[in-house]
Amino acid sequence: MTLRVVHAHGDAVGVSVGDVEILRYVYRPDPVAFESRKPYAHPVRTLGGRVVTGYRPSDHRWHKGMQMTASHLSGQNFWGGNSYVHGRGYLPLPERIGWMRHEGFPSFVVDEERFACVEELTWVENGGAEWAREERGLSVHSVDVVRGAWVLDWSIRLTNVRGEELRFGSPTTAGREMAGYTGLQWRGPRDFTGGTVFAPGVEGGGPGERFMGTQGPWLGFTAERDAVDGASTVVFAHAPENLDAGGGGGGRAVHPSHWFVRSEPIPSVAFSWAFFEEFGLPAGESFAYRYRVVVADGAWDRERVEEFLAGVPW
Repeated sequence: MTLRVVHAHGDAVGVSVGDVEILRYVYRPDPVAFESRKPYAHPVRTLGGRVVTGYRPSDHRWHKGMQMTASHLSGQNFWGGNSYVHGRGYLPLPERIGWMRHEGFPSFVVDEERFACVEELTWVENGGAEWAREERGLSVHSVDVVRGAWVLDWSIRLTNVRGEELRFGSPTTAGREMAGYTGLQWRGPRDFTGGTVFAPGVEGGGPGERFMGTQGPWLGFTAERDAVDGASTVVFAHAPENLDAGGGGGGRAVHPSHWFVRSEPIPSVAFSWAFFEEFGLPAGESFAYRYRVVVADGAWDRERVEEFLAGVPW
C-alpha cells in the first residue's frame, strides 16, 4: 500500500497509509523548557488506527511518545523533568535541563514504499553551550497489510563538540537501583499498563519488571486495548552492531545496551546505553546506534516476532 507523506515545514512530518496517519514526527521546539525541548514521534499508530504512544501523561509530563534522550549527561538532563540526585531523590533543577535544536533535513526521500530522512540536531546545555551534533535517521518501511504491521527504523550518530569529554549515565549510575533509563525511549498509552512483555530465550511473557536490566536483540510488548476489542504489539529491536560494543569512533556502539522496561505503574521501554555504568565520549569523537520498532495490530508472540524480523533485513 502506498505511503503518503505530508511535511508541515517548521512543525512536523506526517506519514500515512490509506486514511491512517501511522507516524507524526514533531520537530518544532517544545514550549516548556523544563520538559527538555526536543523532537518526538507522537502519535504513532498501528495500521488499524490504534495509538501506541502516550503524550504528556499526568505522571510524567516530559514523556512524549518516542524520543531520543540522555537522562544524565555530564551533569545535564536531556530527558526532562526532575533530576535524580543520590541521597536527595528527584529534584526540580531547571538549571540542569538541556535541549535539542533541530537544524534541518539534509536528506528527505519519499516513494510509494518507503519514507527516509536524515535530520541534523544540536544538543545544547542549559547555559547555551553546544555540546554535541547529532545526525538522526528515520525510516518508515515494510508496510504489511496482511500481517497488520509496519516498521520504523531510528538511528543516531552523535559527535562530541564540547571540547572535553562527555559522560553518559543514568539514575542507576547515579545510585538509584534498577532505574537505568536513558537513550531512545518509548512511552506507551495508558491502556498498555499491565501489558505483557516477552523476549527471545525467555520462557513465557510477564510484567516488564521481569526484563528490567536484561540484554537481548529484541523485546516485545503487547496489550489489550481500551474502547476496541483487540490487542496491539510493539517490538523494539537492536541492529546487529549495537550488540558489538566497543567500536568507539569506528561507528559501532561504544557501550553495552540493556533494556529499561516497565509495564507497571507506567508502560515504558528504553534502549538504555548506560544502564549500569557510565561511559565517556572524548572530544571530537562519535558513537552510533541503530534501532528498529515494529508496530502491529494483534497480540504477537515470540515465534511471530522472530518470523517477521527475519523477513526484514537491516
